[in-house]
Amino acid sequence: MLDIGVNLDHSSYLEDLNAFREEYQQAGVDGIICIASSLEEAQKLITICSPYPDMHYTFGCHPHHASTWQDNHTQVLLETFKTDSKAIAVGEMGLDFNRNYSTPDEQIFAFEAQLNIASQSNKPVYLHERDAFIELTQRLAQAQLPKQGVIHCFTGDKDQLKKYLDLGLYVGITGWLLDERRNQTLVDAIKYLPLDRIMLETDAPYLLPRNIRPRPKRNHPKFLPYIAQGVAEAKNVSVEDVIIATKHNTQALFF
Repeated sequence: MLDIGVNLDHSSYLEDLNAFREEYQQAGVDGIICIASSLEEAQKLITICSPYPDMHYTFGCHPHHASTWQDNHTQVLLETFKTDSKAIAVGEMGLDFNRNYSTPDEQIFAFEAQLNIASQSNKPVYLHERDAFIELTQRLAQAQLPKQGVIHCFTGDKDQLKKYLDLGLYVGITGWLLDERRNQTLVDAIKYLPLDRIMLETDAPYLLPRNIRPRPKRNHPKFLPYIAQGVAEAKNVSVEDVIIATKHNTQALFF
């Protein structure tokens, strides 16, 4: 299994990175993709992940941090993708009109810049979307990227799912699927999600699957098998089929 969504810059992980890595490997997770939300965090990931061949990362700017985007960041990203084999996707990028920590105009400016970077570098996009579905999908459709990407932490309905699939995107599924308080729309939608378009992610340390007992304090890549099992049950297929398909999908897009 491969976990495409880990927020590695967390003290509980960094206190003993070797132990953290050993735990997820023992659970059958072969590698992780660490999410950068800003260029500052991306630079930290370069240092943290460099000793570990099974740790890769995104490189880019989350919409919450879009106000920090500067014109020279384009060249920084292009040079990084040219020289750093561990930087495998542009992001976490996208639009978030829910909280608007950066203004919509700032978000759109950073988003368009990163779409251009993805096009020039031939890298997939690693997408975040909240309350901005129409704006984001329209701009993606116009971008005509050489590689598409993945919609990170999908929680939408089947109509949104269809649109993302029509755009050629993969779909990241998290422990949200296992949260009976709010998962019904996703449970219904995932029935229409082909195995060859699914990826698995924990979004650790967030979105801890609610069916883990005893309940840990925070999420961890070692809990990815719970999500694989949840996908298998929702789609009425074997967990082995989910594991094989999602690993193949992840390798096909990012590696």
